[in-house]
Amino acid sequence: MIEQTNARAGDLTPKGAGRPRPLRHPRFRWLLAARTTSILGNAVAPIALAFAVLDLTGSAADLGLVVGARSLATVLVLVFGGVLADRLPRDILLVGTSLAAAVLQAVVAMLVVSGSATVPALLGLSALGGAVAAVSLPASAAMVPETVPKDALRPANALLRLGLNGGSIVGASAGAGIVALIGPGWGLAVDAAGFLLAALLFSRMRLPRMRPGAVGGARSSVVADLRDGWREFAARRWVWIVVVQFTVLNAAFVGATTVLGPVVADESFGRAAWGLVVAAQTVGLALGALLALRWRPSRALGIGVALMAVTALPVATLGVAPALPTLLVAFALGGVALEVFAIAWDQSLQGHIPPAALSRVYSYDMIGSFAAIPLGETLVGPLAHTVGTAPTLVGCAAVIVVATMAAASTRAVWRVR
Repeated sequence: MIEQTNARAGDLTPKGAGRPRPLRHPRFRWLLAARTTSILGNAVAPIALAFAVLDLTGSAADLGLVVGARSLATVLVLVFGGVLADRLPRDILLVGTSLAAAVLQAVVAMLVVSGSATVPALLGLSALGGAVAAVSLPASAAMVPETVPKDALRPANALLRLGLNGGSIVGASAGAGIVALIGPGWGLAVDAAGFLLAALLFSRMRLPRMRPGAVGGARSSVVADLRDGWREFAARRWVWIVVVQFTVLNAAFVGATTVLGPVVADESFGRAAWGLVVAAQTVGLALGALLALRWRPSRALGIGVALMAVTALPVATLGVAPALPTLLVAFALGGVALEVFAIAWDQSLQGHIPPAALSRVYSYDMIGSFAAIPLGETLVGPLAHTVGTAPTLVGCAAVIVVATMAAASTRAVWRVR
């Protein structure tokens, strides 16, 4: 299947092409535009939703429950999202999920703007949004090899991450301003509009309806598809080692920054400044993507895994020195580390996993990486009430360092080229 993919990808390369240039390929340009547009609106949503819940109840525990409901639904549905993305045309699937996400965000926005939002309603809608994301995430990640040749995967992933980060920078900054000046509901309305436009852009991709390795006619059962995807996932030791690392790391990092970050902001430097802090991380992500475009080490995955220890810095800074200048620097450095890893990870999966199983492997990766996030999001609020916000944040930073040291010390991770 890998040989077939390379041959097909070679057909995408223009005659006389030298250095890989992903933007030469129309399908990749539409993919880049769609993903950038969706993240532009979606970057507003976490900030708007966080302050909508805090305005409603003022409770960090309630905020943790709402964001945890989305993460839990994503984890529960992801594995089936991977099967769908390997069975159905991925571009059509993303059109449908973008439209569904637009409707859900529009409903949340109307509830918040009208003042009729309740925690149970936000819990339910957040869970539905997580289920929709669980279908779109594996499809979106696995589409890249269908749009560029294999030798252009690294620059293609770097450009996609640049678009994502640029949209996040603009979205987070604008979102903080919208929340502070107009209110959280209008920030969620911007997110809905972004998903609508993304659906239109995904519809222009027009991918071939038969992918390499896809089964025509009679299909295997869902259980067989899940088993085959698990076999591809478990056969590579470096894959599941990194996923275990991120099971722990994501729970600590996302719980600390998503739930306790807005709480610290409300108690110290203000809501508008929190948007700048989030934007600083995305600036770091953009710098990391630019670095990846130029720097191509043969052991990129091992380096990226080790660099994840840097992500403990913004979490610890929130607890120890929550001043705006130090937070801007800490979150930017964490963003650089995250991006160097993310691009190496995508290239490693796309280069070593057969394309017909890529969405399922991505779904298992995402399940493992996201599995403990709801636990982290729901526990950090009560833990902060019990032992204090600062000790909880420092503890989360220590967990990140320990998980990274364990993964970076394994040979399997460093053997991946």
